[in-house]
Amino acid sequence: MAANEEVRIHPTAIIEAGVTFGRGTSVWDNVHIRRDTHLGEECIVGEKTHIAYEVRIGHRVKINAMVYICYGVTIEDGVMISAGTIFTNDVFPRATTPDLSQLRSSDPDEETRETLVGAGATIGAGCTIGSNLRIGRFAMVGMGSVVTRSVPDFHLVVGNPARSVGAVCRCGHPIARWQSGETPRDADVTCQKCEALYRLAAGTVSELAPQPEAVNA
Repeated sequence: MAANEEVRIHPTAIIEAGVTFGRGTSVWDNVHIRRDTHLGEECIVGEKTHIAYEVRIGHRVKINAMVYICYGVTIEDGVMISAGTIFTNDVFPRATTPDLSQLRSSDPDEETRETLVGAGATIGAGCTIGSNLRIGRFAMVGMGSVVTRSVPDFHLVVGNPARSVGAVCRCGHPIARWQSGETPRDADVTCQKCEALYRLAAGTVSELAPQPEAVNA
């Protein structure tokens, strides 16, 4: 484990070999982080969370209590993962070989798929995230949702299976709403909270005046 005096790790946490932390990161009680995972600067990992091996987590990521992050997940900067969220990575999961004579290995194989959570995204409490997906930048997944397909940037998705019902600002406030399955109308919209400007075109949400991303020394 690579750490320094600026990293706070609860004494009950289990940190395996090769795990690295950026400065200012905190890991709380009964967390288990598997080998060769990397967490960036100023992250928070809530109690009883399990992070599998070789996971990559960016800077200023908040992971609440009792989250499960499996192998093959990459989380970019500024992501919020709320309590009880579960990631998955196997398309056709089975415990044994077809004749039931032996356990299948838990190591990655041809059925293992990876998932990316884009910068600034929020995943609400109690969500289940399928495999082979991209959760877009600053997207928001409503609590209790089951995500089975990729989520575009700035989109709000809810339900089981999760469907797009609107768009959200960088600040998290809604900027547009539509019915599930409906294609949103093209328009320029303004966030009523922070006055940021966005364009909706052919279902894509983009910033009219993009803010610069944080740069780490």
